[in-house]
Amino acid sequence: MTIIRIWVYDGILASGVAGPVDVFSAANQFHTRKAPGTTSAPLFEWRVESLDGQPVTAASGQIIHVDGKIDPRKRTDAVLLTAPFFSNIDEFIGRREQLNALSSALRHQRKAGAVLAAYCTANYLLAEAGLLDGRAATTHWARAADFTRRYPRVEVRAQELLIAHDGIISGGSVTSYLNLAVRLVETFAGEALATMTAKALLIDMNRTSQASFATLLDEHGHTDTLVARAQQQMEATLQQGFRLSELAASLAVSERTLNRRFKEAVGLAPLTYLQNLRIEVAKRLLETRPIGLEAVSQRVGYGDISTFRQLFKRKTGLSPSEYQMRFSRAPAENIDVEPDHEGG
Repeated sequence: MTIIRIWVYDGILASGVAGPVDVFSAANQFHTRKAPGTTSAPLFEWRVESLDGQPVTAASGQIIHVDGKIDPRKRTDAVLLTAPFFSNIDEFIGRREQLNALSSALRHQRKAGAVLAAYCTANYLLAEAGLLDGRAATTHWARAADFTRRYPRVEVRAQELLIAHDGIISGGSVTSYLNLAVRLVETFAGEALATMTAKALLIDMNRTSQASFATLLDEHGHTDTLVARAQQQMEATLQQGFRLSELAASLAVSERTLNRRFKEAVGLAPLTYLQNLRIEVAKRLLETRPIGLEAVSQRVGYGDISTFRQLFKRKTGLSPSEYQMRFSRAPAENIDVEPDHEGG
């Protein structure tokens, strides 16, 4: 019997409890029915636990009932950390007494050999406990820059949906808890049962990237006025060429200063940010307007369509035409057909 403990706290997303429980329950049912006329004991047992053993209140106001109290001395095979609502992470981290208790319990379970699994903002808990230092991890794409600033010893790969290494599994944005739960089924019960469970619950296990869902925040999300002015200039001159020296001169600072301040505020170099901005605008054009690929490429500052295609696929995991087919809210007109051998 594999024991999975699901740790909860005030402010989580309620679906992060129900979703994984449904996955484990489905896996049990498929396992016990694997051969006609035979029965097998369930493979998975789960317990929902809070620090004080009392129910918690989800971000939606829903009451989440628990099975007991978090006790790191109790045997477990895996701990699944539920995610605080991503816009409330500062408040969550500010609860230092709770955070310290959770961090201590996580370190104890890790030392005892338990698999630790976290998705979305729950990865902050692993990072606060020091368990992601020197490791690669992912998180909600909208929190990637903040995560990078807070935890510089973690290699943040926000484009990836799941990263698993040496007993720690890190999942991306909210609904990655489904993929995370299926990965736990695979870890403890094998690929065949995991695949059967995923197919039955319509969980796309071929989804490996969350990049195509990412957007730049409407607000710049920092307090550095110099960097905000630089971002505003980039936004206003998107179709034009870019030179860091010219941007720095217009802001009356050195290139070195602008580059350093940009990385501190945004978590990215200016050129990388500009590339992301151009791709973000291109995504919105592809989503909302019946526009051809050449027009999109020119509007975001790329005269060479091939270069634009390569960058778009590298940033989103999809080619422009694939992205438009998946997310467009308007019929496309004259969209270029892209070759099957496209490399980027």
